[in-house]
Amino acid sequence: MTFKSLLRVPFLALGLACLVAACAAGPTVDPMNLENPRVKPGIEVLLDSPEHLALLKGKRVGLITNPSGVDSRLVSTVDLLHRHPDIELVALFGPEHGVRGEAYAGEHVDEYVDDETGIVVHSLYGKTRRAKPEWLAELDVMVYDIQDVGSTSYTYIYTMAYAMEACAEAGIPFVVLDRPNPCGADYVDGPVLDTTQHKSFVGLYDMAYMYGMTPGETAAIFNQEFNGEACELHVVPMEGYERWMRQWDTGLPFVPTSTHSPHAQHAVYFSLTGVIGELRKGVNIGVGYTLPFECIAAPWIDRDELVAALKAENLPGVLFRPITFTPKYASYADETCQGVHIVISDYQAIRPVTVQLHIMEVLQRLYPAPVEIEENGETVKVSIFDDRAARSTLIDKVLANNQVRQMILEGKSAEEIAATFEPRLSEFKALRAKYLMY
Repeated sequence: MTFKSLLRVPFLALGLACLVAACAAGPTVDPMNLENPRVKPGIEVLLDSPEHLALLKGKRVGLITNPSGVDSRLVSTVDLLHRHPDIELVALFGPEHGVRGEAYAGEHVDEYVDDETGIVVHSLYGKTRRAKPEWLAELDVMVYDIQDVGSTSYTYIYTMAYAMEACAEAGIPFVVLDRPNPCGADYVDGPVLDTTQHKSFVGLYDMAYMYGMTPGETAAIFNQEFNGEACELHVVPMEGYERWMRQWDTGLPFVPTSTHSPHAQHAVYFSLTGVIGELRKGVNIGVGYTLPFECIAAPWIDRDELVAALKAENLPGVLFRPITFTPKYASYADETCQGVHIVISDYQAIRPVTVQLHIMEVLQRLYPAPVEIEENGETVKVSIFDDRAARSTLIDKVLANNQVRQMILEGKSAEEIAATFEPRLSEFKALRAKYLMY
C-alpha cells in the first residue's frame, strides 16, 4: 500500500526498509504467482477428477455462485459447467450481490436470465432466501461455489445453509466446491454467537465470529450440527491447501467478494472493523473513501489522541497512523473526518476481533458521549455504543450478543470482555475440530 509520505523516501532506503519489515513481520501481501498456484480449488479438482465429476455427469445441475466462483485462470464456474459436454447446467441461483455481482450490498436481487448462458437465475436474496420446491424439481444435484471471508456476519454461508436444508427436503445431493478461507483457517477469534439472543441472516448459528473453517468444512458442520435436516453432502476438496495459508499464500487470484472487499486483505479487515461499522453514523470505517474497513474516523475524533491511545494497547500484528479524509458516501459523507488508519503488519499474528474489542474500549474511554440525538424535544449527547444512538444495537445483532456493547458502556476492558468468551469458545473449538479437512 503506497502513501504520499513514502514518496519522499529515497528508493534505496525504501527498499532496505521493506526488506527488513518483511523479514520481521512474516508472510505479507505479496504478488500472487498466478502461473503456478500452490493450491488447486475445488472447481478444478472436480473437472480433473472422474470420481468427483461423476457427481454431476449426465445430471441436471443447479449452481449457487457469484463472481468469486472462478478457477485459477479467472474463468467463471458458471461458464466452466455450462460448456462442459457431460454436464447439463439448467439453473443458476444468486446470493447477495447476484450471480454476476451486479447488485449492491443489501439490495434485493430479482429473477432474471443470465445473458452469457441464457439460463434462468433464481434469487436467493430477494423475496425469498430459500430455494423453492418447484425450482428444485428441475434438478438432480445442486452445486455451491462461492468465496467466503470467514466471518459469521457475511451472508453467503447462510445462503448455503438454507439451500442445504431445501435440498435435504427435496432429496437432492448438495456439492460444495471448496475454497480457501482468505483470513487463514488456523485460528478462531471473537465470541461464539448466542442465537437465543439474536438469530438472523447475519448470525444464524452458534459459531465463533471468526470460525476458522473453509466453505466445505462449514457445510459439514452445518449439516451435522445445526441444520434442521441433513442433506446428502459432498465436498470436493482443494489440493495443496494448508490451514495457515492466507489467500496470497495460495497463489490463487482473489475476486472481490462484495463492494467494499476489493482485495484479499479486506477479508481480514472486515473482521477488524466491520462490527464497529454497524454504528453507521457513529464512525466511518473507510467506506466511502479509498480504504474500506481500514479506518476509524469521525469529525469529533482527535486523530493524534486516538492513535496514541491505540498504540498504547501494544496489540500484535497491527500498526496505527493518523489520517484525515472526506468520505463521499456512507457515514459523514462530505464531512472532514479525523482518526486512525489501521495497518496490519503481520497477518499471522493479528487477531482481528480481539483488536476490534480494544478499539471499542478506547473509543468509549476517549469519547463517552460524542453523538448528538433528539430526545424529548432536546438535543442530547450519547455514547456511540448507547442503544439510543443510531443503529448501535446492530452490534448486538451481528455478534448475537447483548453483553459486549453493555460491557463497553460500563467501561470494562477488552481483556475482561474477551475472558467472558472463553467457555463457549472452548466448546466450539472442540466441535469444530471434528470437521476439519486439512
